[in-house]
Amino acid sequence: MDFNFSEEQQMLQDTVSRLVRDTYGFESRERFLESELGFSAEFWQQLGELGLTAVPFAEEFGGFGGNGVDSMLIMTELGRSLCLEPYLHSVIFAGGLVTQLGSEAQKGDLLPKVASTELQLAVAVDEPTSHYQLHDVQTRAEAVDGGWLLSGRKSVVVGGHSAGLILVSARTAGNVRDEDGISLFLVDPSAAGVSRRAYPTMDGRKACDLYLDSVFVSVANLLGAEGQALPALRYQQGRAIAAQCAEAVGSMEAACSLTLDYLKTRQQFGQVIGKFQALQHRMVDMRIELDQATSMAILAACVADQPDSAERSRVLAAAKVLIIRAARLIADDGIQLHGGIGLTWEYVLSHHAKHLLMLSHQFGNDDYHLKAFSRLMKVA
Repeated sequence: MDFNFSEEQQMLQDTVSRLVRDTYGFESRERFLESELGFSAEFWQQLGELGLTAVPFAEEFGGFGGNGVDSMLIMTELGRSLCLEPYLHSVIFAGGLVTQLGSEAQKGDLLPKVASTELQLAVAVDEPTSHYQLHDVQTRAEAVDGGWLLSGRKSVVVGGHSAGLILVSARTAGNVRDEDGISLFLVDPSAAGVSRRAYPTMDGRKACDLYLDSVFVSVANLLGAEGQALPALRYQQGRAIAAQCAEAVGSMEAACSLTLDYLKTRQQFGQVIGKFQALQHRMVDMRIELDQATSMAILAACVADQPDSAERSRVLAAAKVLIIRAARLIADDGIQLHGGIGLTWEYVLSHHAKHLLMLSHQFGNDDYHLKAFSRLMKVA
């Protein structure tokens, strides 16, 4: 099996790496993080101008027809510099849902705008009591003349504070936790009855809670068939998990590099601490975990765009479990090998540790995915 990147993929990786390196110094990131938007509008626009936000979409919608490996290369570089822009949630997750469920008119209207960053999307599927279960939906959609009235609350909508449209899951039939009866709607955050409470997440990125009070959504803003959105939500969340694994690998690579550089320069007892064998062993353990995580991220990227199957779901669950546990070890050991400076806000390692912890809980933690993997093994 050939694991080498093609010439086009290498050029893609070099383009993203150069753009991030020139734009996203740690001081610049801190400035972007403290802004009202929570990320750099200029950098987001640059991603669009270079066609990087168009990579996953079909050519007919202004994209390049890229695959999971292409997305992996982009997400790894964005993760390496802790980029704040909502690439994962707007382009990969929300864009994938529109691609899979949208009508030709909806795709023709929305996808070119998403690909050019003219429009930012967000996905609102989590609720206060859902605990990673996509089918646990209490938000209701009541049928009325010409559409539906949506009422409910969605939690931790990453990028929802600045999104132009939010994809909201709501129940049009059935009881809470029924797998049938879940629909997906395009909701305008400026519509009557919509309110948002924005806040920073653990790693500094902004999210919001979304409140819906009898919000009217027209028939034209229903994505896919009524009551049949759950399979697409699960499939596209799988693509987002694969991209998230790549983002985590980029962050872990940066954390390992920072730690190794520190061991080579910090002196104690008249010599650099990297000469102490115990610390060398800890550094080797970090690199081993990183190499395993990288392999699983590549495997996840290779299956991300495959048709839905138990095998695909098993691979994605296994990748998330392994990468979460590698991230935890690398973040913890990196901080311990640095000592007190590793926890300070002014030092970039602490931000990598917080980002890795945040990624470990998005789309399901390791316990959740380990249980999913175990269930899937029973039907293998």
